[in-house]
Amino acid sequence: MSNSTRYGIIGAGMMAQEHIRNIYLLDGASVTAVCDPVQTSLSWSESTLRSIDGADLSQVQYFTDHRDMLAAGVVDALIIASPNNTHIDVLRDTLQTDLPHLVEKPLCTTLEDALEIEERVKSFEPVFWVGLEYRYMPPVARMIERAHAGDVGAMKMLSIREHRFPFLPKISNWNRFNENTGGTFVEKCCHFFDLMRFILRDEPVAVMGMGGQAVNHRSEEYDGRKPDIFDHGFAVVEFAGGAKAQLDLCMFAEGSENQEEISLIGDTAKLEVKIPEGVITHMPRRPKNPTHQSVEIDEKVLEAGSHFGSSFFQHLDFQKAIREGTPPLVTAYDGRMSVQMGLAAQISMTERRWVEMSELA
Repeated sequence: MSNSTRYGIIGAGMMAQEHIRNIYLLDGASVTAVCDPVQTSLSWSESTLRSIDGADLSQVQYFTDHRDMLAAGVVDALIIASPNNTHIDVLRDTLQTDLPHLVEKPLCTTLEDALEIEERVKSFEPVFWVGLEYRYMPPVARMIERAHAGDVGAMKMLSIREHRFPFLPKISNWNRFNENTGGTFVEKCCHFFDLMRFILRDEPVAVMGMGGQAVNHRSEEYDGRKPDIFDHGFAVVEFAGGAKAQLDLCMFAEGSENQEEISLIGDTAKLEVKIPEGVITHMPRRPKNPTHQSVEIDEKVLEAGSHFGSSFFQHLDFQKAIREGTPPLVTAYDGRMSVQMGLAAQISMTERRWVEMSELA
């Protein structure tokens, strides 16, 4: 591939706009095709492109069917950011090409579909990357580097808290229903289940959770149907090596000072990071002497998205993999496991029991 990469976007909603803005922060990268069946979404993408210095709108083509975009031969790499439940059908088509893929999370909404894609990717030579970009939030990434360098000793306990705003409006409000999203603990929390595996460098063996719909979307109705998406919950995960992890999610807590808080405890110390505060605190057991490290993020990178710079740094590595032929750092297996853990949590919450990961294998 040349030093200029032409990106095609399939699915032109909110996350697509973030991808577009971040692509133009890369060297030698541009968007040459956008696909979405909804005209207002295509218009939104055109407006985003008009706002970007250096974007050549004359080089961008718009499509309402991804198959037409693929047939046009105007892109070198694909970003798939369509609604969760459409990923499987889109991927069945795009995996017949020789184009590198970055697929937004969750990989799919069912384990069966995620396993199908994982199997197909085994014989797919181009880069296939799953967009679990929370690994790339600069303060989180630095905390993980420190943990893996031994700053807490042997890792034993991991706690992730996200207290945030409700699900945003989407086209036809597809994200109000479990059948379209996989459920909140797949749609939203696959990021955090991926972080658990990535931080602890281990595989889960069992999941227990409790959750439900307490506040959000209760008065809404679509075509006579009430939303069934959860808005809060706890999930606890046991890992093969003995470490324990927990997730605390609340989606009616937009007044929180920090949206995410992650703490990791080992046998010698504790590391804690808060987002968007961006401060990492290291707390040894002995002597009791906490230290603080601030992690700054370039303003242009922050302005390009709503994920505290993570999309940009993910794109840097994705672009490197495309151009240098290096392996993907977030694989189809990672994508499948994050879905499987989320589904285990949803089952546990519904059936009020521990769920062994082997049940879903």
